[in-house]
Amino acid sequence: MTRRRHLPNDDDISAFREALTAAGVRRIATNQADPGKPKQDGKAHEARRHAAVQSDAKQVSGRTSDGRVEAVRPSEYLEFSVVDLPLRTFSQLKRGQTAWQSGLDLHGYTLEEARTELESFLRDSASQELRCVLVVHGKAWGTTSDFPVLKSHTNTWLREWPGVLAFCSAVPVDGGTGAVYILLRKRGL
Repeated sequence: MTRRRHLPNDDDISAFREALTAAGVRRIATNQADPGKPKQDGKAHEARRHAAVQSDAKQVSGRTSDGRVEAVRPSEYLEFSVVDLPLRTFSQLKRGQTAWQSGLDLHGYTLEEARTELESFLRDSASQELRCVLVVHGKAWGTTSDFPVLKSHTNTWLREWPGVLAFCSAVPVDGGTGAVYILLRKRGL
């Protein structure tokens, strides 16, 4: 047995609308809620921003160690990634399928100059929101040292840098084991 639905007539609709108007009910402009913006303490926010700018200006160097590092061989393949980096992303980086957007060549720099340049380059890359960069450290075949100094230090420095998600030796066309691709965080540090 089907039930017939009672449809309101025009008089019922008019009476309903008059009752709503008399009760002070008004039509809303949109059918979406407006949660509003959370209120922020402007002074505290400005103080935090000022402190961050001041500490960044004072910190020219220091994110990377200048102590002893683990020596690597000239032709050794370098690789590192944070634990939660997707395997597919790291695999694409290792195959050279992630296009690098900027590069730095450390040939000819002293150890301290290379460290300063690398830190500056990583900071600049993060501020420009670059995702992948290339750093050429060389293999140091012609040096008197027992190991490639810049390559070994670059390996250590990049592991310590908080904005680095992963790095690995480049494919041969981009420098092979004498260069590294560096995958940076989307919001660099």
